[in-house]
Amino acid sequence: MPEDNRIQLNVRVEKDTAAKLDELTAYYQKHTKYGKVYKGDVITDIIEKSYEMMEKQVSMEKRYK
Repeated sequence: MPEDNRIQLNVRVEKDTAAKLDELTAYYQKHTKYGKVYKGDVITDIIEKSYEMMEKQVSMEKRYK
């Protein structure tokens, strides 16, 4: 992904949430064939998957209206 398509997000999260992100990142690293996995990659993957689920739910809601 080209650098000009990226922005930096600075957020504050609880220590427990940061620890969970560390654990998720380690899990992704262990279960991927590709090189180094970064926290930003994990967050991006989670957001993309959540967004897809949201779109499906919205689509289903529109069908039943």
